[in-house]
Amino acid sequence: MNFKVCLPAGLLILGIALFACNQQAPEEKEAAGGVAEALQAPYSQVFYDSLGATMQSYYKLSDALVQADSTAANTAAAALKGHVDSLPVTLLQMDSSHLANITGITGSVSAELAGLAGESTLEGKRASFQMVSDMLFDLVKNTGLKGHTIYHQYCPMAFDDKGAYWLSDKADIQNPYFGHKMLTCGETKDSLIYK
Repeated sequence: MNFKVCLPAGLLILGIALFACNQQAPEEKEAAGGVAEALQAPYSQVFYDSLGATMQSYYKLSDALVQADSTAANTAAAALKGHVDSLPVTLLQMDSSHLANITGITGSVSAELAGLAGESTLEGKRASFQMVSDMLFDLVKNTGLKGHTIYHQYCPMAFDDKGAYWLSDKADIQNPYFGHKMLTCGETKDSLIYK
């Protein structure tokens, strides 16, 4: 190849690479700034009041698992199922496919909570809790939760190092997958802050 052709092409590639290296990813900018922008929660306050009560029941279930209290977990799961089943999703003004997705999520959460109560071991209850956590996170991401912050937390050691997520209303780690054995094992991976 000709040196005159290679030199400009090489300088162009080098310039692009240097420019790209100096650009921060959006996540890094948010972390560097320390302040996450509040997300919109555009639906009915009646729906958000009901979803807020649902999340409070979820947090009680999480606390019961932190305490390794199987009876309290069953009670909290039954209360959470009642709240999920009574969520007024018909108040959500959205297109029918989006609404069908929300209805599908709430139906799946309800079914998983029924299964959680039937689990005889704490480990089985925690596995069901993981699925409930993932689905509730999807629900909140799709609808928002006006006036609340939800912390999406992660334990890399849960379930034989497969890892698992859960939700919290506080930044402190209280691991529901290990309880007091490894109470603070985990980290906040994401937070959803809604106006």
